[in-house]
Amino acid sequence: MSGNLNLTLKIWRQANKNKIGHFEVYKVSNISTDASFLEMLDILNEELQHKNEEPVAFDHDCREGICGSCGLVINGRAHGPVKGTTTCQLHMRNFKDGDTIVIEPWRAKAFPVIKDLIVDRSAFEKIQQAGGFVSINTGGVPDANAIAISKEISNIAMDAAACIGCGACVAACKNASAMLFVSAKVSHLSYLPQGQVERYDRVESMVKVMDEMGFGSCTNTYACEAECPKEISVKHIAKMNRDFFAAKLKSKKI
Repeated sequence: MSGNLNLTLKIWRQANKNKIGHFEVYKVSNISTDASFLEMLDILNEELQHKNEEPVAFDHDCREGICGSCGLVINGRAHGPVKGTTTCQLHMRNFKDGDTIVIEPWRAKAFPVIKDLIVDRSAFEKIQQAGGFVSINTGGVPDANAIAISKEISNIAMDAAACIGCGACVAACKNASAMLFVSAKVSHLSYLPQGQVERYDRVESMVKVMDEMGFGSCTNTYACEAECPKEISVKHIAKMNRDFFAAKLKSKKI
């Protein structure tokens, strides 16, 4: 049933990565339970602008749970309290009248704050550029059934490819590890025939850049899987570790 909420918002405000941030407290009233979380922030920003105050900066784009732009830590959880949901898909019906909601950006050395709730996630792009592609000449576009791939393998590859690169795994991890993101990008190619030629070079290159970007190590707490909006399995981390070890053996670097 629809209704309206009166809420207290504690929002992180920070001018840039070189400034010290702090929480600001705001009150919002008559927020529809049918509104999305980002629509609620839009309403707050309209009110701030009417008062000639600086609106809260937050990242968004598609608002359809596809692009991965909208990452926020809400009451201590990446993307908020609902499992398998991005911030833009989170609705205010999941909160109660009178609630206090704490809103923060992703917290990671590799994700410096640009402003308020927006962080720089270009570290993910650099990891992708290191090997998250197939560079060999595969000719023209083949028919869908030209290369036989079992349903089991194609399902695993597509599950990994569902990663939207939002960074929730990093924000949820106590070590700010990017292993779930990197393993998903490695897996969705390494399971397919087209990705086999560069399979071991790919995992070495991507892990190398991941480490250079300052992400932490994985200690198997499964927090990344728990908060991933696409519910990507940590089994991909295990596969990436096996491929990485095999790559080192092939290059005789261990």
